[in-house]
Amino acid sequence: MITKDKVTEIFCIIDEFEKNLSVELSKNMHLPSSSNDGVRRRSRKGRMSESEIMTILVCYHFGTYRNFKEYYLNCIRGQLKSYFPHAVSYNRFVELMPRVFYELMLFMCIYSFGRCSGITFVDSTMIPVCHNLRRHINKVFAGLAKSGKGTMGWCHGFKLHFICNDSGEIITFCLTAANVDDRDDIVWSVFTKHLYGKVFADRGYIKQELFESLFDRGIHLVHGLKANMKNKLMPMWDKIMLRKRYVIECINHLLKEKANLVHSRHRSVHNFIMNLCSALAAYCFFEDKPQPLPVHRENTLQLELF
Repeated sequence: MITKDKVTEIFCIIDEFEKNLSVELSKNMHLPSSSNDGVRRRSRKGRMSESEIMTILVCYHFGTYRNFKEYYLNCIRGQLKSYFPHAVSYNRFVELMPRVFYELMLFMCIYSFGRCSGITFVDSTMIPVCHNLRRHINKVFAGLAKSGKGTMGWCHGFKLHFICNDSGEIITFCLTAANVDDRDDIVWSVFTKHLYGKVFADRGYIKQELFESLFDRGIHLVHGLKANMKNKLMPMWDKIMLRKRYVIECINHLLKEKANLVHSRHRSVHNFIMNLCSALAAYCFFEDKPQPLPVHRENTLQLELF
């Protein structure tokens, strides 16, 4: 359950980021005035600031509520009414959510996401938008959501591909339809912009063309072997790091169980995107993020010699 001190901390961080962003935009963006083009523009501020909207979206993903409407009415306009005195109605807030999309994306990239450390883990998870029996009558995501098969069975919706470093920090992500393969070139064209060193994956990423294309870019893809594959020599250090893939599996668990990333109550594509972005931004404020055990190079050398 999120505390009032945590809400204050998140708001201060987001508000400081929003102020610095506004200063930079005012310096670099030169919009034409009304006297030059003859068009009158309104610059009136809204009742709620962008910092308050982003804070409300991020705080929702701390596992206290499973329904956003109940969270907004009972928590924001109830328990935290003194913290958000200018909170608008629920219907109006839903209309204001897409307005902070670009600010929330910049906040994720600059503050929430980590940097590659040479040790990276990659994985994907399904995000269903409805039950499989209702996939043919779903109108909200018609033409966007697709049916695909994962480790947990068939799913109608999307697939979230993401990578994290050895400290449990998300580096970047890629959202595709559920029928897109994990080894697709579109996914890895996004990942390779942030990668170097070794990438540890499961057996679903086995592909010779992918391994060679990444190796040409200085990226070493390390994965396990299937039962019908020939055995290959692998350094002991790589075997140990393959066992540490629990880091990204824990991130999957936190995003789905605690951050409420997956639910079938979306009534628009905009709300789905905002829920995804705010969940990823809220992850950096979690106190129970996975921390891998340290692996010293001297110990691994001794194991290899042994």
